[in-house]
Amino acid sequence: MEKLIKVLKWIFVGLLILGAAFAGLERLAAERIEVVELIAANEAGEKRITRLWVVDDEGMAYLRVGADGSGWYDRILMNDSVEVVREGVTAEYRVQARPEKSARINELMQQKYTWGDTLIGQMLGGRDGSIPLELQPL
Repeated sequence: MEKLIKVLKWIFVGLLILGAAFAGLERLAAERIEVVELIAANEAGEKRITRLWVVDDEGMAYLRVGADGSGWYDRILMNDSVEVVREGVTAEYRVQARPEKSARINELMQQKYTWGDTLIGQMLGGRDGSIPLELQPL
């Protein structure tokens, strides 16, 4: 019985180490290249900051939300405009969903964020149905 408890402890420690390594890898994948800060108010009017990837295409900047949505996307929908901090500069934008550009924005995200985009895409179940969000300056 004592031997079984030792083995179970080692398995538990191994799983903790594996989990920490995976979390570190995910953080490295997410933060190693350009990340912008989206600032949008929630239902209570409190501003929330979300760190997101961004790509440029034809003079416009794009974020991307998964097909199943997210809390930050819900906040965008609640507001007429949002603020985005990019390279230390804060600007106000209206956000327009551009689903017809999904393939193009996915391609650009993959080119820019490389293995990080692949890793996080696999964690989320893929990029099918993701929606590009065009940042239109105000």
